Amino acid sequence: MNRRNSDDVADGFSLMKPALVTDSNSQLPAELRDRFAIEVVPITVIIDGTEYREGIDLDADGFYEFFADGHTPEVSTSQPSPGDFVAAYQRCIDRGHDEIVSVHVAEAFSGTINAARIGADLVDTRVHLVDSATASFGVACCAWQAGLARDAGGDAAGMVAAALATADRLHSVTALGAATLLDQSGRVDLDLSDDGIHMFTTGPGGAFDSIGTATSVDDVCDRVAGAMHLDGAPIRVALGVADASSLPYYGELEARLKERDDVVEILRYRIGPSVGALTGPGTAGGFWYAAD
Repeated sequence: MNRRNSDDVADGFSLMKPALVTDSNSQLPAELRDRFAIEVVPITVIIDGTEYREGIDLDADGFYEFFADGHTPEVSTSQPSPGDFVAAYQRCIDRGHDEIVSVHVAEAFSGTINAARIGADLVDTRVHLVDSATASFGVACCAWQAGLARDAGGDAAGMVAAALATADRLHSVTALGAATLLDQSGRVDLDLSDDGIHMFTTGPGGAFDSIGTATSVDDVCDRVAGAMHLDGAPIRVALGVADASSLPYYGELEARLKERDDVVEILRYRIGPSVGALTGPGTAGGFWYAAD
């Protein structure tokens, strides 16, 4: 494998600073993408037999339009091709990066990282692959910390270590708008006998815990915000909503979290097609982890 030795600067980064790549299941918002110059490889979303590339052919708003007037489309997802990763990695190389840290949705959930592995073997630079062991914005949290590690002067090994350490301490909470979609997927065991918005948390290692149901925005926000803590330790928080019907959750959740001394940063994201395929419209929630 050939290695580059120039000390030139490309796009604001020294060649000694690795590039960052992730996939669109991370639900990475433009704020983080631009802040850390992250390449995003699109997941394919198939709706009623038509393929769309998440974030390119189809955004969150366009996805939830398929659910209008009570229609529930047939939705599935497919990992990117190795060629998609080759193209993303080559863009990084062309900008002058001589190493790449590539952070992806868990191999247990998707074949995405295997496609990345094949793509990495086809480019002339070193690619460090990170299985985040999570999905949705949890992947973005790992990339977020890898970017912060790079900004602090860390090398590729330090970025990988930061991403993996974040994966080991991630927590999430979800208020499901369409519980039947996730129940049918078989990924979690939901009791759908109760009416209302079903809520559950996940913790390190994938621990799952139902926190019951609620029938009002206030009740949902009380429970969701109440779940987002580490016994008073400082935390970073990301809040996500699906469509217009779940937008009220943003303001209510932020208001509760901003009153707390333990919350050091709050970031918003949208629950887009590759995740919305399981959770449906009306969903809200978020991720949190210890802030170093």
